[in-house]
Amino acid sequence: MELFYGIDSASILIFAFCISLFAGLVKGVVGFALPMVLISGLGSVTSAEVALSGIILPTLLANLWQALRQGIGPAWHSLKKFRVFLLAGLIVLLISAQLVRIVPGTILFLFIGFLITIFVVLQLIGVQLRLPPNPSRRTEAGIGILAGFMGGVSGIWGPPTVAMLTALDTEKKEHIRVQGIIYGLGSVALVIAHIGSGVLRAQTVPLSLALVAPAMLGMGIGLRIHDRIDQKTFKKATMAVLLFAGLNLIRRGVFG
Repeated sequence: MELFYGIDSASILIFAFCISLFAGLVKGVVGFALPMVLISGLGSVTSAEVALSGIILPTLLANLWQALRQGIGPAWHSLKKFRVFLLAGLIVLLISAQLVRIVPGTILFLFIGFLITIFVVLQLIGVQLRLPPNPSRRTEAGIGILAGFMGGVSGIWGPPTVAMLTALDTEKKEHIRVQGIIYGLGSVALVIAHIGSGVLRAQTVPLSLALVAPAMLGMGIGLRIHDRIDQKTFKKATMAVLLFAGLNLIRRGVFG
């Protein structure tokens, strides 16, 4: 296990592959949550730093696949439409990524877990965010800042993004495409940021690379499922995934 930094046994490595496969499947179905599921699973058997480094490359490639699945034209349209959100989020992501090696891992898990769980609970009790079709730049930038901070410290920036797209009543196909564009650019920034922070380095790259193949396999299966489900089922699946990830991160933060 010397090749994979932070992995102490073959059983842990196999578990990491299984989690990566499942995370890819979930992302294929709902369009997000690969980093949430993967960091939740890895975080239960490794340190926060190892878990974060492990998700970086699978997340990057999965998001690029999702962003470009419908072609460059639609992707470019989505990029222009949400440029304020993207710019604000990317700037904050690059800055907040430097906090990973300063803030204790348990604090990061609790912070992200509570935010995710609160978001799901609000949805379940009927509290729906509503934004006009063209929100103000200040509103869009504020959501981008929150998403960027979460992404920098944990590799997870899905919940604020999903909340914004839901509040805009974004159509299902565009919802998925926009997520791919936003997460794809965020993933590129995350790679750059964590090369700088030292989280992604020679010792941690092998594990991240090894998790790419199972993640891509799972995503391919998930995309086939996604194409066959309706909008109502899609939303239920989204909420279930978020709730699972949030509660698991809270558990990790409380019990270590």
